[in-house]
Amino acid sequence: MIDFADFLKVDIRVGQIITALPFPEAGKPAYKLTIDFGPDLGAKKTSAQITKHYNPETLTGTFVLAVVNFPPKQIGKFMSEVLVLGVPDDMGEVVLLQPSQEVPLGGRVF
Repeated sequence: MIDFADFLKVDIRVGQIITALPFPEAGKPAYKLTIDFGPDLGAKKTSAQITKHYNPETLTGTFVLAVVNFPPKQIGKFMSEVLVLGVPDDMGEVVLLQPSQEVPLGGRVF
């Protein structure tokens, strides 16, 4: 078990995808995403293996939840700065976690 102080160490924020591009160099099918987290955090980049349920055109403008305080991770020639959150469907394909209503960019999950 963890206590609430441990939970608060994980900084989960809401962002809006502003670009989604194919990432053919990735080992598994993925997209390169740029996500706007509002004026305090700005835009951050990540890659996501979400090609089964999403396409780049429909991802643009989508609100997502992401961990923003992991260290950057090099993926090939691409630097991933945040971790987009999702859960697997019954086939193991990622379904993004999203707020059910529009909320301010950069809003923190508590």
